[in-house]
Amino acid sequence: MSTEKHHFSSSIQWPGGRNAIGQINTGVIQAAISVPATMSGPGEGTNPDEMLLGAASTCYTITLAALLERNQIEPLDFKVTSDGVVDVTNGIFNYESIQHHLYLKLKADATAHQMELAEKLAKKAESSCMISKALSGNVAVSADIHIQK
Repeated sequence: MSTEKHHFSSSIQWPGGRNAIGQINTGVIQAAISVPATMSGPGEGTNPDEMLLGAASTCYTITLAALLERNQIEPLDFKVTSDGVVDVTNGIFNYESIQHHLYLKLKADATAHQMELAEKLAKKAESSCMISKALSGNVAVSADIHIQK
């Protein structure tokens, strides 16, 4: 069994209390960060809620793209939109759910087998993505799948 480890890092400059505006640097991502306006913050830049949703959405998308490629299914159009829900009960914030909405269009000559396989892979991508696995048991992650040709 081969083991390989990938390391990632981030740094944050934070100037003060809850409603301050900080700066995150992950190498590629360099952005302002703050509490969202919808949660009574300044709403500048991005925030942990958006970043978690973005991580889950990109992980699902890239995992599905890899699965489709390995199975020689070439989409004509491939779009994922995702929604996250954060519940606030008695002042306690809880990331409740993430739902991905997949819109996948295959070639007009796609076979019934390719259509079925694409749907199976879309379901598998949701459960095998490393971010979904990391959230498992804490955040409900699901996929609403739409495939056409």
